[in-house]
Amino acid sequence: MSVTLAQLRRHAVARSLFTRTTLERAIHKLGFVQADPIRAPARAQDLTLRQRVRDYRAGDLEQRYPELAIEEDYFVNYGFLPRATHALMHPRSPREVWAPARWKQAQAVLDWIAARGVVHPREVNAHFAHGKVKNWFGGSSNATTQLLDAMHYRGLLRVARREGGIRLYVARMATPAQADPQAAFDSLVDAVVAKYAPLPAATLAQLLTHLCIGAPQWRGERNTALQRARQRLAQARIDGVDWYWPAAERLRRGEPDDTVRLLAPFDPVVWDRRRFELFWGWAYRFEAYTPASKRKLGYYALPLLWRDAVIGWANVTAVDGKLNAQLGYVSGQAPRDPVFSREVDAELARLREFLRPRGA
Repeated sequence: MSVTLAQLRRHAVARSLFTRTTLERAIHKLGFVQADPIRAPARAQDLTLRQRVRDYRAGDLEQRYPELAIEEDYFVNYGFLPRATHALMHPRSPREVWAPARWKQAQAVLDWIAARGVVHPREVNAHFAHGKVKNWFGGSSNATTQLLDAMHYRGLLRVARREGGIRLYVARMATPAQADPQAAFDSLVDAVVAKYAPLPAATLAQLLTHLCIGAPQWRGERNTALQRARQRLAQARIDGVDWYWPAAERLRRGEPDDTVRLLAPFDPVVWDRRRFELFWGWAYRFEAYTPASKRKLGYYALPLLWRDAVIGWANVTAVDGKLNAQLGYVSGQAPRDPVFSREVDAELARLREFLRPRGA
């Protein structure tokens, strides 16, 4: 039986926006949650999880992180992933070769952290006084911060928790080499596909490139891993585009419900801008770093999903407990449907509750 784009679109929405569950189960079901520091009105990871976790409040992930079997690290981008998946990415090849002096510096920091336990970067900086270095943007950065970041990437440190948004580190036990590197890499590819499926062929190739940043030791295996993935995944060709999704999944049938959802800019439903345009026929852009005069949607426009269609966006601010939402629509106006109006009000009520501190 032939597959239609409408079927893929409905399946993409339904499989990603599963019934709300516990925080740990939601992270494992998603496979990865992308992080972003901007709060407008909350961080992307919180906005993503509120759609999938029962009674979720902004900040719950940061607060509960130490008790969960997850790691904060780079995957296909930076965020949070199950510890078992994280282990498949290590030991990593370094992004740069360290000179003996750099290794000596890192070893001294590692020994000091191992003796102290969980440390704040300012404690490390106060003890070692590494000074300032030039950053990628031409300005200056704290040298200790850069060193800790590099040690984290190499697997020498792990993020123990955050304090006021700042990463606190602890020494990490060495990860043994993978017994079967090919199987480990294939498992990572499957985790990526499970996160973003159904996905176009070009996106699958792009994600494997991103994955080789998180697991650079397998960069040379990318092309053969892509070939293996194309062979084992379910696939369909629609209007000249090849699509892929997990082989064990049957495409969802039935009508979508009437729910309105305001999604994070990096929510898996909308993350792939290529797929977004194929599914919904218009271009969504994240404009937080676009000059204000050139923005079309707004600083932190949240895609507005109704049923299985993204029909617009919302810019939301929260000041003194009051929520202000400015909605925009691709068609130029809101749907003239009382069900839509009711569901918008319900989503804004959920968002207001999500932003309310526990106990307030």
